[in-house]
Amino acid sequence: MKCELFRDNFQNYKRYNIPKAQLVIADIPYNIGTNAYGSNPKWYNDGDNKNGESKLAKKSFFNTDDNFNVYEYFHFCGRLLKPEPKEKGKAPCMIIFCSFEQQFELIPLAKRYGFKNYINLVFRKNYSAQVLKANMRVVGNCEYALLFYRDKLPKFNNYKKMIFNCMNWERDTETKQIHPTQKPKSLIKYLIRIFTDKDDIVIDPCAGSGVTLLASKELERNSYGFEIDRKFHKEATKLINSNWQTELFL
Repeated sequence: MKCELFRDNFQNYKRYNIPKAQLVIADIPYNIGTNAYGSNPKWYNDGDNKNGESKLAKKSFFNTDDNFNVYEYFHFCGRLLKPEPKEKGKAPCMIIFCSFEQQFELIPLAKRYGFKNYINLVFRKNYSAQVLKANMRVVGNCEYALLFYRDKLPKFNNYKKMIFNCMNWERDTETKQIHPTQKPKSLIKYLIRIFTDKDDIVIDPCAGSGVTLLASKELERNSYGFEIDRKFHKEATKLINSNWQTELFL
């Protein structure tokens, strides 16, 4: 199995001779800005407002929040995915984790780049990060994603079970947390099982913690990821190497 993580921008994918993917899955910057931790206890030292603001106060999740170009993202993801096949049941797809508000921007934009169809995905948590708002308003406990495909329905494995677009989001207590918006490995594995088969190719253009690559490797899928941030790339490499003795392209 291939499992390669590049410290580079996904726009430079051609230099690595990466094959086309069956599934592109990524968590793009949410563009929340400097209020990313606005209702999270991490805004304060030790989670207590009596201790004053922490170093995360008035900070964004990512240094790319201000300059992430979603138009370029769709352009390159269209090239990263396999072309539309003639046969049914083989088409590729793309999953984008996003904020609720971003969905209304992404759906029409996807159509401009050939992704005419979508399925909205909702992930239900039994907890919420918005602790500081709990006594003030209804707090959010859901995460969101959009599954985009061109014309034909994507490859689909339901394992004789009905797949709902509202899924449970189980807290990941096993995988080291190295990224502020890191997704549970079990959830990523669940999505990969549905939309790919063994030996298929999965690409994460915004690899972050490297969990997508780790999940793909455990499921015997070939995986490639890009992470431009030096710190996240280093920690993601450690995470993958600690679980699998595989040589990464550094």
